[in-house]
Parts: sequence; C-alpha cells; structure tokens
Amino acid sequence: MQRVYKKCFITVGTTQFNLLCEYIQTPPILKALKKLGCTEITFQIGNSNCEPKVYEKEGIKLDLYRFKDSLDEDIKNADLIISHAGAGSCLEALNANKPLLVVVNEDLMDNHQMELAEQLQVDGHLYYCTCDTLESTLETVDFNWLSPFPKPNPSAFISYLDDIFKVAVNT
Repeated sequence: MQRVYKKCFITVGTTQFNLLCEYIQTPPILKALKKLGCTEITFQIGNSNCEPKVYEKEGIKLDLYRFKDSLDEDIKNADLIISHAGAGSCLEALNANKPLLVVVNEDLMDNHQMELAEQLQVDGHLYYCTCDTLESTLETVDFNWLSPFPKPNPSAFISYLDDIFKVAVNT
C-alpha cells in the first residue's frame, strides 16, 4: 500500500535550478504530487529566478524561500523530499531516513550529479529523474522499495587506522 506524503520538502541547495523551480509549480507536477497525498510544499529555491512567496495552487499550499541557516527542520517535518543531486543535500535527506527523489540538473557541465544519483538508486536508497521525467516518475514510483541509507560506522575507520599504524610500526 502506498504511503501518503502530505508534506513535501524540495531543495535546490545554494545553486540555480530554474527549470526545477518552474516545473514544480506547473499543474501536471502539482497534480502528480497531490495523487501522492501532498497538501503542502516547502520549497527552498536558492538562487533560482523565481520569487519567494506563499500561495496555493491545485489545492496545494506552496511556501517558497531562498535560504535558511539550516534545513534540518524542513527535512524533519517532510514526508517526502525532492532534491537536486548535490551530495550534501542527498546525504542530509538520506541520513534523516526520508524517501528521496533526486532531480538531476542536466544543464551542469561535467555532470557528476548524474553519477551520484545513479549509484544511490542502484543501491536502492533513492530514485532519480530529470525535469522531463519528473511527472512520470512521480506517477509510477513506489518509495516503499527504498532501503535505509547505512549509518556511518566510526569503529571501521578506527580499525582501519589501527591496521595502518601497526604495519608502519612493524616496518
């Protein structure tokens, strides 16, 4: 059974991602989000061209803002996160154990974001798409299939360092 995702948090980080900002606010995308149960979108628009504002469209309340000191509260309150493919934004969402859909910005040169998104999808931690496939992805994706992102294991790193120093001392 598909969960209901009432509160959606969307972030573009500190960058400009004008195409995503435009697409999210279109009726087809809002209708697809509404089918998932979305009634509220908190949208961190960064340096994109759209203006910060609070309004309602297609029965969904949208709250657009540029920046905050921390996104922790928005992430914590979200039922679903849609993010650009920046490593920091992806890791914040994954560490919070939230369902994550990453939208890759195809306008970036040397698109390392695509590589990161592909690998995290292959590992079963998120889904990714482009702006052009956002609507169809929202209509077909099942976030129940995602597996939690593993928590960091500091003891593994400490053990690795111990092994290195043992080798160095014995040589």
